[in-house]
Amino acid sequence: MSDSALIESFLEMLSAERGARANTLDAYARDLDDAREHVRAGLRGAPPEAIEAYVAGLTQRGLAPATARRRISALKQFYRFLLQDNIRGDDPTSRLDPPKRARSLPKTLSVEEVEALIGAAETARDRALIELLYGAGLRVSELVSLPMRAAPRAGQDHMIIEGKGGKERLVALGGPALAALAAHVETRETLLPKAEAQREKAQRWLFPSTSAADGKLTRRRVAQILETAAVKAGISPARVSPHVLRHAFATHLVEGGADLRTVQTLLGHADIATTQIYTHVAEGRLKTIVETKHPLAKKPKA
Repeated sequence: MSDSALIESFLEMLSAERGARANTLDAYARDLDDAREHVRAGLRGAPPEAIEAYVAGLTQRGLAPATARRRISALKQFYRFLLQDNIRGDDPTSRLDPPKRARSLPKTLSVEEVEALIGAAETARDRALIELLYGAGLRVSELVSLPMRAAPRAGQDHMIIEGKGGKERLVALGGPALAALAAHVETRETLLPKAEAQREKAQRWLFPSTSAADGKLTRRRVAQILETAAVKAGISPARVSPHVLRHAFATHLVEGGADLRTVQTLLGHADIATTQIYTHVAEGRLKTIVETKHPLAKKPKA
């Protein structure tokens, strides 16, 4: 089999056996195609030295550490697949170590900035979008993929959503988010396309689109909505994104005293280590508050 055919088989395995999503499959395909183009010996028979030379070249080509980590991960999984299927008898990536992950604090917004952003929303739909990104900590992919049936019913204060990896989780909704969603649902019919075929597709989604091929609002459109609201609220658009609102949700919960296990559940993190970054964000802010607001902290030294 050619390298291209092996990559295709690997991607089919990820889809069938591991339930990998389209975005994940596209990323692996790009990463392995890049390796196929740069490893002269060919991926199937490449010796460890050839793979290691390719990986060394990633930094020389100016690729970001996160991109290099992802490409190394793709190669490791690809060769593990070849090994398990007896296509190769060795793993040429066994000596590879991915670049160290830099521990950076997530960008966030203050409570006042989030309130200004929500206040700047131009429509009921836009307000509901922002409320769910911040008030429920949804990923933008989760938000745009919400089916109409996910909308809370009367007296219901939560939603069941399908999160990362196809795992379902319960998302609690506060009063503002519930009110914003209810207002959006009342006006949602006006957002549906006129053409019958397109309207049928859009009817499925809580946040429909009049132009997207699959009938649902795109992630790019959500980013544009946030950019417009940021400008109106007097916030730099460069500081606002769907993920920044998710970070703000988690950060403000931790600052308010929520325990990490609860925040982990609300965010849908598989590993609590991913959630622990928010303790560092909160610690920095709390330290600043103590140093600037506590009367003894401000007392001049003798």
